[in-house]
Amino acid sequence: MTVGTNSSPGAVTASGTPSLAAVPAQGTGRAAPAAPAPPEPREPGEPRGTCDPVEIPEFAALGIDPDDLPDGLVVADDTGRVICFNSAAARITALAPGEALGVRIDRALPLEDLDGRRWWTLTDPYGGLATRRGQPERNLLLPGGREVLVSARYVRTHPTGPLRRLVVTLRGTEARRRTERSHAELIATVAHELRSPLTSVKGFTATLLAKWERFTDDQKRLMLETVDADANRVTRLIAELLDISRIDSGRLEVRRQPVDIATAVGRHVQALTANGQAPDRFLVRVSGSLPDLWADPDKIDQILGNLLENAVRHGEGTVTIDVSPTSLTNAAGKTEKGTAVTVTDEGPGIPEESMGRVFTRFWRGSKRGGTGLGLYIVKGIVEAHGGTITVGRGPGGGAEFRFILPVGAPAYLTQ
Repeated sequence: MTVGTNSSPGAVTASGTPSLAAVPAQGTGRAAPAAPAPPEPREPGEPRGTCDPVEIPEFAALGIDPDDLPDGLVVADDTGRVICFNSAAARITALAPGEALGVRIDRALPLEDLDGRRWWTLTDPYGGLATRRGQPERNLLLPGGREVLVSARYVRTHPTGPLRRLVVTLRGTEARRRTERSHAELIATVAHELRSPLTSVKGFTATLLAKWERFTDDQKRLMLETVDADANRVTRLIAELLDISRIDSGRLEVRRQPVDIATAVGRHVQALTANGQAPDRFLVRVSGSLPDLWADPDKIDQILGNLLENAVRHGEGTVTIDVSPTSLTNAAGKTEKGTAVTVTDEGPGIPEESMGRVFTRFWRGSKRGGTGLGLYIVKGIVEAHGGTITVGRGPGGGAEFRFILPVGAPAYLTQ
């Protein structure tokens, strides 16, 4: 049944429920409930929300404090007046809870859509269709242009009955903006990283196909080696993107088996020296008797490869790799044995103000290439093993990365 709206005072819907426009600005025809004494603040300077325990006894019955909710909560009664305004709503709207309680919801939250139209006039929860159950989340504007995510739920006495409660949730847009910005950066980085090798592959293959007979064997070999290197670069980028997807979704698989991490370090150092690095640039120190380590060997190679390549590419002087036994506290609060690996170089190091961003996506310590995804993936792999990784400044002033992995032995070996 379509119910017409009337903005004149005293207008009612066919179900007898007043629209927001019909609710008088002052007075509700009944005594206003006494405001409860505010509870003790949880944090200094943080505003407490206000919810009328007489109007909303469900919170007390369930032992729920509306201020514990992560999102802003605003509840209006059957006359359109605010009876609950929690601390998150106060933070998002910059409105004191005491100023909102008892006020018409369209005045407490004068929301507009992105085209400047009044949202309460468009939706008319009290005078609109009685079959509506709410409004989906959408971007709306508060006075001053602050953008918020708003959704509404209509609580009726029965499916097509009058509105008993209007429940509105508010969320800030910062997290969504960060996600959107991160996705845009990811797309831009992928496009940039793919364009260069694919252009090279396309150019060399087209040249070889068109003028094969004109090139010597050495020239052909050089072109094909370049194509192969660029194809490996594309493959590595795709593998990084898949790792990021698995880390973000919590689907990164760790296939544990015994790993000799000291041997793995030596293998990576040998590979770097075989590729032209001076053998005396690396110093490997293994101290003490290492505990048996159960980890995913491919993932361990990925961690070591990334940290050592970063030290070689961005650092200077001697690259020192220390492997030692240690202990760490697991998620259950118990102390268990582990292995610590520290990679230190003698370069300029990482600025103090950048250390908090080292393990975020797209962070680059210099302009010497790379996608800026490697350390983000390294952190994800270490944490998937139940370990930790930190960054600091080494004794020589260079960057120092230290990761600790728990033993990770299967349960049947520890029982």
